[in-house]
Amino acid sequence: MRAVLLGPPGAGKGTQAELIRDRLSVPHISTGELLRSAVEEGSDLGLQAKGYMDRGELVPDDLVVGLIRERIAKNAERGFLLDGFPRNLAQGETLEKMLEENGLRLDHVVNLEVPEAELVKRMMGRGRADDNEETIRSRLAVYHEETAPLCDFYRQRSVLREIDGMGTPEEISARVIAAVG
Repeated sequence: MRAVLLGPPGAGKGTQAELIRDRLSVPHISTGELLRSAVEEGSDLGLQAKGYMDRGELVPDDLVVGLIRERIAKNAERGFLLDGFPRNLAQGETLEKMLEENGLRLDHVVNLEVPEAELVKRMMGRGRADDNEETIRSRLAVYHEETAPLCDFYRQRSVLREIDGMGTPEEISARVIAAVG
């Protein structure tokens, strides 16, 4: 299975990715973990990414795409579950081309749907230093502007599975697994 997990900040993507990875034995590829790992390994891409991360800047698409390309190549046979990529239409198109070059395509794009009031509540309860209401609303606005259009992109390709992201992690996971078969 080759799948992407989408959803706004606070929707539970990380939690669901771990549950799905464990239940379906699919490698979980988290962009954040990939970046941290590349930095720790001191790879060329990791060293380039580190400069941006140290300055608190977003790592440019080309570096993220390079890391994703390497990891997908390693996991092409076993499949993968991408979490945190793609984040915008340009990345979605790049991923599609990357897969096509290897004769592959996405099987499923799972979008976790959670009402905004619940997202704010969840993120305020995480206790992270940067999770204040202003920052949270700003991150949600960026999501709606940049990432949400991917839903239409994948709906047109008939791979989008929209999942109710309310309930316990296990209830949500059961809905995701049922949707991806």
